Amino acid sequence: VKFNNCAGNKGVHFETNSPDFKVRADGTLFAAHHLQVPSKQLILLVTAWDPQTLARWEAMVRFLVAEKSQHNGHKPKGRKAQPGELVQQQSDTLLPWRQHQSANGLRRQKRDWVIPPINVPENSRGPFPQQLVRIRSDKDKEIHIRYSITGVGADQPPMEVFSIDPVSGRMYVTRPMDREERASYHLRAHAVDMNGNKVENPIDLYIYVIDMNDNRPEFINQVYNGSVDEGSKPGTYVMTVTANDADDGTTANGMVRYRIVTQTPQSPSQNMFTINSETGDIVTVAAGLDREKVQQYIVIVQATDMEGNLNYGLSNTATAIITVTDVNDNPPEFTTSTVICMGQCSPPSAGLSWLHITSSPEPNGMGWSRIWGEMGRPTTICTHSCFSFSPPKGPREKIQHFAAAVDYEMNRAFMLTVMVSNQAPLASGIQMSFQSTAGVTISVTDVNEAPYFPTNHKLIRLEEGVPTGTVLTTFSAVDPDRFMQQAVRYSKLSDPANWLNINATNGQITTAAVLDRESDYIKNNVYEATFLAADNGIPPASGTGTLQIYLIDINDNAPELLPKEAQICEKPNLNVINITAADADIDPNVGPFVFELPSVPSAVRKNWTITRLNGDYAQLSLRIMYLEAGVYDVPIIVTDSGNPPLYNTSVIKVKVCPCDENGDCTTIGAVAAAGLGTGAIIAILICIIILLTMVLLFVVWMKRREKERHTKQLLIDPEDDVRDNILKYDEEGGGEEDQDYDLSQLQQPETMDHVLNKTPGVRRVDERPIGAEPQYPIRPVIPHPGDIGDFINEGLRAADNDPTAPPYDSLLVFDYEGSGSTAGSVSSLNSSSSGDQDYDYLNDWGPRFKKLADMYGGGEED
Repeated sequence: VKFNNCAGNKGVHFETNSPDFKVRADGTLFAAHHLQVPSKQLILLVTAWDPQTLARWEAMVRFLVAEKSQHNGHKPKGRKAQPGELVQQQSDTLLPWRQHQSANGLRRQKRDWVIPPINVPENSRGPFPQQLVRIRSDKDKEIHIRYSITGVGADQPPMEVFSIDPVSGRMYVTRPMDREERASYHLRAHAVDMNGNKVENPIDLYIYVIDMNDNRPEFINQVYNGSVDEGSKPGTYVMTVTANDADDGTTANGMVRYRIVTQTPQSPSQNMFTINSETGDIVTVAAGLDREKVQQYIVIVQATDMEGNLNYGLSNTATAIITVTDVNDNPPEFTTSTVICMGQCSPPSAGLSWLHITSSPEPNGMGWSRIWGEMGRPTTICTHSCFSFSPPKGPREKIQHFAAAVDYEMNRAFMLTVMVSNQAPLASGIQMSFQSTAGVTISVTDVNEAPYFPTNHKLIRLEEGVPTGTVLTTFSAVDPDRFMQQAVRYSKLSDPANWLNINATNGQITTAAVLDRESDYIKNNVYEATFLAADNGIPPASGTGTLQIYLIDINDNAPELLPKEAQICEKPNLNVINITAADADIDPNVGPFVFELPSVPSAVRKNWTITRLNGDYAQLSLRIMYLEAGVYDVPIIVTDSGNPPLYNTSVIKVKVCPCDENGDCTTIGAVAAAGLGTGAIIAILICIIILLTMVLLFVVWMKRREKERHTKQLLIDPEDDVRDNILKYDEEGGGEEDQDYDLSQLQQPETMDHVLNKTPGVRRVDERPIGAEPQYPIRPVIPHPGDIGDFINEGLRAADNDPTAPPYDSLLVFDYEGSGSTAGSVSSLNSSSSGDQDYDYLNDWGPRFKKLADMYGGGEED
């Protein structure tokens, strides 16, 4: 290939997209190794790029592979291809359906060609559509042929990636290709005539996308964590980093190489680690790893494709954090060899003194934990092994000395020798002692100790029911402070049933109430109380003791009969009542029980009998052939087996009822057994019927009274009832001449609030006066026609003398006014109209306006 960058091609590099071929500086293209080309055609992408300007140029080279001679098995040497042959080989026109002619002039159809794959570089810049190849059939000289392609990328998703000119057969790619999205396409080419008839058999077309270096290597993790022991030899494996490249891994585009960019810190050497360029394994390359100096290294690793070519390969970086782990390479040492301390006489786990120790192993590491594990087994002069140690929380911290039951009254001073050592051996090459010793002198200081009960918990046994004031025991405490003159006093701390008393000076326990084993405060026959013993030291100290009283059962509870209620058939059969007894006492003051019927009253033994089943159960049944249904109280005497025995007479309620053939009580029988006979049931029903009848009569009476109140019969013709006519028509005013009259003067006020709130002595004439209401005469139930006038006159007199009754400048309404009216004509309202007016038209309005027609149509009144 020839290339000229207009600058003398200085520094220009050539490369191909296939590892099988390489290009020399002079442009010669050669095979990198011996290979067999399987196809008839090979397309390579040759790239020339300038490392200074980073400019790139691309060219596509197509090889047509020639077949070897069939006669001698190889191509004759020195033979050059003719110009016509070269042109034919380099043509982009494919004749997959070429026809061949035999020697005798007859044409015969040979098998279809195997079309070599078509290579298309990815990320091509176009212009698009870009021609790939031309497909043609030899028959297009005879008839018109239409070409088409089918398959993924043509008529299947992704659609229309490739297209073909149906007339010329030129095949195009319509857009840039991405090998990482799809690396190859399989299409089929078709040739048909103008009528759609198949002219040639479909031909397979394989299109391969040529990979370009368009993807950077990507690390699986951006941060990798690894560890290595301090003092490791060169070549020790640390970790592996991995990066993947989406490009073709069979080409240089996808071949990733690794290298270390930086190392932090660069101590003791700037190259403490190296990395395998192909596998990504990080190993140590230098000695001198020391956790006490450098605990962690941060290494930046770079991955580059194109086989690590930094000039034109794509790169990416990741961080590797390498932690230097601790090994046991430093023995422990005490900072001082002698310690003198003062300690108090105290309980276990109380800190007495501290020893300082230095050690370099990492906390929670192998050397650290093994050192302090030995501290649990110190070598001391203390013959009682009364001291132990607690491990420090970090290096160069304090070891706390602990005492176990150090007693000033027993030992006033201790001399200890403490040794610290490593259980794990030191790392190889360390020539130092693996242990260290120190001396400790401890002087014990006396402190006030709490009194204690020598027997705690103390258990005593006695029978229940002992009388109040009985001495049970003496529960005394001991003060361990022999060199202090102190007094101990006692008190109750816990006495749930308040049964006990304690003497404050000597601890004597007496009963304050009768002890009952059957009480709820007893658990498993044991009553438990807690007492307090306190001294008068400075500061005061106290101790507690528990007294347990085991109560021995006595026969103080009589048995109780079970069950309390039962039922049985009125005739003897297999239906019996099983009875038993319950006793609050325990063995031997319980069963076996004795069940018997009392001799009084005599009807009990006459009607009932008891059959013993065993020591705890018996059966109650009828002795007679028939017993009337009802509820019977059957007394039964139950006696236990205590010494002395106790008995109890219990009553069981037995319901005797009629039974069916299965021995079960019938419904009627159950009612009868409940104590209600036939007469009682009938009486209850009669009472219910009488009660319902009274309620019904009361309701009817109330309805009738309400109806009479609202529907009173008038003694006059409704046509003559002025009040009824006015209310029915809701007439509020007179004629046209009376429109200016204030009709509110005729209305009675609905509320009395404005009257009650007025100043005394000032009152309107249309307001109702406030005062006592007189008693009106009672209208007879069946009035006599002659009494009607007297009744009206009496009501009139009462109304005239009643200051609270109408009229207070309003109409006085009576139930019956009779013929005529003493109130005068309505025209007395003094209509404001003046002049004559004809009211004869009221006669034409019907009977409802007859009264107005008579009043106004009769002429002018005085």
